[in-house]
Amino acid sequence: MDVVAKSLTIRLARRADVVTIFALISELADYEELRHEVDATAADIERDLFGSNPRVFAEIAEWNGEVAGFSLWFYNYSTFRGRHGIYLEDLFVCPAFRGHGIGKALIVSLAGRCVAEGLARLQWSVLDWNAPAIEFYESLGAKKTPEWLGCRVEGDALKKLADG
Repeated sequence: MDVVAKSLTIRLARRADVVTIFALISELADYEELRHEVDATAADIERDLFGSNPRVFAEIAEWNGEVAGFSLWFYNYSTFRGRHGIYLEDLFVCPAFRGHGIGKALIVSLAGRCVAEGLARLQWSVLDWNAPAIEFYESLGAKKTPEWLGCRVEGDALKKLADG
């Protein structure tokens, strides 16, 4: 479902967008000073978004026909609510396109999907130093959940854990 407002279009990503999506991911990693953590390739993105059993999805924002940003998300599940939700993994608007409501439109699109599909919630994480993003998310009604700390096991620690 495409949402069009003024010069903005939000649409589901297509296989032809893979290189663009990977470039946006790379630009986001640069912004977050985390490029050194990017192991993904465009081939990984293609496999996971457009393979035989996709488990992750993306929407593309276009401003006057030019790619301006994206969201990448997947379904999660709340055992307490007994329903699925959406976890927004990445949201990025290219600096040249900021200030046009594109980030908000991407989130509104996902919120609409949640409502239409009867999902329990839309959630995401934000880096604690990213004050502009935190302020933006709070302006949309998002609540920070400081009582929940993110945990992650990866790399050698993941292999060690898997070995028992």
